[in-house]
Amino acid sequence: MRLWIRDPLAILAEGAARGLVIEGSRIVELVGRGREPEGKVDAVFDASRHVVLPGLVNTHHHFYQTLTRAHPAAIDKELFPWLEALYPIWSRLDPDSFRLAVRVALTELLLSGVTTAADHHYLFPRGLEQAIDIEVEEARKLGIRMTVSRGSMNLSRKDGGLPPDSVVQDEDTILADCERVLARYHDPAEGALIQIALAPCSPFSVTKRLMRESAGLAERFRCRLHTHLAETRDEDAYCVRTYGCRPIQLLEEVGWLGPSTWLAHGIHFTPEECRTLGRHGVGVCHCPTSNAVLASGFCRTRELEAAGAPLGLGVDGSASNDSSNLMEGVRHALMVNRLHYGSAAAVTHLDALRWATAGSARCLGRDDIGTLAPGKEADLALFTLDELRFSGGHDPLAALVLCGAHRADRVMVAGEWRVEDGMPLDLDVTELRRLHGAAAQRFA
Repeated sequence: MRLWIRDPLAILAEGAARGLVIEGSRIVELVGRGREPEGKVDAVFDASRHVVLPGLVNTHHHFYQTLTRAHPAAIDKELFPWLEALYPIWSRLDPDSFRLAVRVALTELLLSGVTTAADHHYLFPRGLEQAIDIEVEEARKLGIRMTVSRGSMNLSRKDGGLPPDSVVQDEDTILADCERVLARYHDPAEGALIQIALAPCSPFSVTKRLMRESAGLAERFRCRLHTHLAETRDEDAYCVRTYGCRPIQLLEEVGWLGPSTWLAHGIHFTPEECRTLGRHGVGVCHCPTSNAVLASGFCRTRELEAAGAPLGLGVDGSASNDSSNLMEGVRHALMVNRLHYGSAAAVTHLDALRWATAGSARCLGRDDIGTLAPGKEADLALFTLDELRFSGGHDPLAALVLCGAHRADRVMVAGEWRVEDGMPLDLDVTELRRLHGAAAQRFA
């Protein structure tokens, strides 16, 4: 079936003033001003009320944290004390509460226009060994694309790391499960709905051997590598004290300095380190909201892009955001970067939207999503400007960002509608809110 998304109010694509045509899971034609589709269409969707974007791509999250938003133990703390306060609480995660946390995070992301989500799950307390399987099941039910990052921590407090013993696993257990989920779920093909990445958590929670072995598995299975890096000055000091080098040097030593790697945060890189990352094609996920909440600092977005490093956006965890809304993150990225660079022209609304779409897709190693063009996957986010906040907005694309759009009216993944009239299909949001809220009480 060929579907024409006709006459959008605005669209983030050149030469598509009259919309685009979708066949199956892909875009097959852009329809320019004054033109009709070249081939016969079977159905038409009138998009005259909608601003059409490529589906947003979220490149860093921690779904389980939806259970501990605005938690009193962690409010007004910076990263290390924040983690120390929450690790014992998170150690109580169980499969049922985790499943609800995942479902809530994925639903929130969809409603904000996200069509591809990357989650970094690294907590495996006893009983939650099947966490990756749960994430895959929930993503498939909602029909969202996902890069499920099999995270890990094996360096506990007794070994000189930060996390307590209750949430870490030993290296052999981690590596065996990484191989299991890669063999079972990872699809490296174009158009894949589920991919797996390997994601040792951070320099202060994993060993060098685990980093090296993860890199070897990633090469064997053609998957990507992900970790937190250069998020805080405490992390810099830990690396110098423990390894005798800065985080970027550690990355090189363990064989991660290459185009299959993308990093979360990347705040405290020097200009020379930005150039090093660019030369090696290492991606960086900018997390403006979380960085502000934890007062971690500013990511050098312009320097990284100028050096050639892929740059994407992520909401980060819902205990440091405390939302799973990437459209909101686009607005925050614009404001934070203008403040950082001291110029209103330094970063535009189009830059911020690009980071959340094409840039994020590059971080995940995907060239089949992130833009609207023939041959690309039909992943779309459609927003209306009907709310009072948009009244008087003259440039529809700019209004999405500057006036604070936060909820999509329609979302399509692989040619299938997954959100209609601002609501996810086949999901009772009221009941989900009730169940999730009850589960969260266990973590008070």
